[in-house]
Amino acid sequence: MLGLLYNMPRDVLIAQLKDGLVLLVLGMGTVFVFLVILIYATKIMSKLCMSRDANHPANAKAAAKPAASAPAAKTMAAAPANDDAAVAAAIAAAYDKSRE
Repeated sequence: MLGLLYNMPRDVLIAQLKDGLVLLVLGMGTVFVFLVILIYATKIMSKLCMSRDANHPANAKAAAKPAASAPAAKTMAAAPANDDAAVAAAIAAAYDKSRE
């Protein structure tokens, strides 16, 4: 492989190296620009989804229910931290809540 480089005229070798560097910079620049656009597009979509969810009617029902979960929070606060039964009950309650 190196023999081909030594047998190539110097001006052709320099031209090919310049072309290779230009191609490298263009390729990496294209990927960089695409990733920057992707980051900003993701941020914009996240903000749009958050603003849409705030106005969603299902969230109005969820916002009206925090008083119902307050007694459960007081009960869990009173339970000891190493009580496995309380932890299992909390996990079961959270699972049931997520299934609704």
